[in-house]
Amino acid sequence: MTKYLIQRVLRGILSVIIVVAIVMLLVYTLIDKEQVFKMDGLYTKKQSNDRIEYKNQQWESYGYLDYVTYADYLIELLDSGEISQETYDQAILFGYTAEDDNPVAKEYVGKFSEYYQSKGYTVTRLDADFASKSGDKLKTGGAQKLFATINTPVYVRMLRFFTSIIEIDNIHYSERHTDDPVEKPGISFTLFDPVYNTDEDGNQTHSQFSPAIIGNGTKYKYLLYFDNSFPFIHQNLIKIKLGTSYSIRQGVDVWDTMTQPQGSNIKSTTTYPTGYTTETSIDFHSATYAAHSLDNQFNKIRFVDNYTNTDTVKGGFSKMAYSFIIGVIAEILAYGIGIPIGILMSRKKDKLADKIGSLYIIFIIAVPSLAYIFMFRAIGMAMGLPISFDIDSESLLIFVLPIVSLALPSIGALMKWIRRYTIDQSNSDYVRFARSGGLSEREIFRNHILKNAAIPIVHGIPGSILGALVGAIVTERVYTVPGTGGMLTNAITFYDNSAIVGLTLFYASLSIISLILGDILMAMMDPRISFSEKGR
Repeated sequence: MTKYLIQRVLRGILSVIIVVAIVMLLVYTLIDKEQVFKMDGLYTKKQSNDRIEYKNQQWESYGYLDYVTYADYLIELLDSGEISQETYDQAILFGYTAEDDNPVAKEYVGKFSEYYQSKGYTVTRLDADFASKSGDKLKTGGAQKLFATINTPVYVRMLRFFTSIIEIDNIHYSERHTDDPVEKPGISFTLFDPVYNTDEDGNQTHSQFSPAIIGNGTKYKYLLYFDNSFPFIHQNLIKIKLGTSYSIRQGVDVWDTMTQPQGSNIKSTTTYPTGYTTETSIDFHSATYAAHSLDNQFNKIRFVDNYTNTDTVKGGFSKMAYSFIIGVIAEILAYGIGIPIGILMSRKKDKLADKIGSLYIIFIIAVPSLAYIFMFRAIGMAMGLPISFDIDSESLLIFVLPIVSLALPSIGALMKWIRRYTIDQSNSDYVRFARSGGLSEREIFRNHILKNAAIPIVHGIPGSILGALVGAIVTERVYTVPGTGGMLTNAITFYDNSAIVGLTLFYASLSIISLILGDILMAMMDPRISFSEKGR
């Protein structure tokens, strides 16, 4: 069994890598990268040379290319001491055209071009774009530009993606990622979390036991902490990164989009580390390092260090949580209703109960899901049930219609398959032998028929539970549920290629895990099933 699981996991990982690699190959080679600006409102506002500059900046942030400006090149030379401030001041003032360059600018423009062309970059110079032929006024966004670009090969993107899926925080983050590192990087442990144990003067008290691991020099200040929200213990030390989205939530990682709370901000009286007290929804446990942020007067009166970037406390669940809650409850209803009715249909084969059940199965299969979802939506509206999901509502009734609509097809499927498996087992030879041995029909059904018929049903349970994390596209859209169901379709619609790749990895991983867990459940359900070499 152990050997089988190891082999299955390794094959599963390989399958996921192949699937994601194929998707990356398709979206980054067959889809024109211009499409990423299809729904970019800021892009449409850009004009002239500014638009070209913006495109290259965005393509770099999306991983399509490496983009270096002439100004970046000069700053690097200045920081390294290769040029003086005086030389920098003259070199940065390159002319409207190459003919207008001053001698120093001409020299360093040439060095810039030669250096980056030798590394395979394409150097582009955009002359100033004037509003009139007289050349006395520039167009909006028409200032001259000089930059170098090089496309990122797909295999490099694949390597970067797979090597950055897991991000482990460390005390060298501020040193490696900013120009403002902390003086004494390290990690400390406290039994009294300052978030809960700070008085109005900013002094730490010991009134509430709340262990926490706090970092200095790390990206996140709180690496591990406890609070009063499920699952009560939280960590920022290890983060999953599936790629930055620019359509679902611009600039936010796909995994964070799925797992971060939603809804209105929840305000409370909060005391900042400096002792400043106000009504705010700030979440101190989400604080990340921001170089030079204490230079801002707003931050200076509130914080004592550069961990000033924070999220807010929200009143709702995350996208994944909403989808999971609705999906799991729907599956519980489906198994709780579908299996007993399916068993009843098999026991009453060709009788009234079987015919009524078969009629429901035919209806739920034949009628498009959108049609019966709207039908039950209308019925629910007539009954006074909420037909639109309100994320800030405290009423549990908002879950009723999405759960019922999602459970209906699963009930029909379970009825059909448990009926079929039960009837097939009833006609098996071992059942005839059991009857000839004097066992009652009740004993035969309970101890033999039902147990064997349930084996293939059991295999699908992990997939049903984990599949709830993916969400339901149609159901969530009809009832405006803020779940994960529409994320992939939205990403495809808006050519959000990073999100497409990240969601593909997530879905493929869930599929592999579901299959492995299903195999384990089958082996537990039936001792005759063995995954060892000897048992094959």
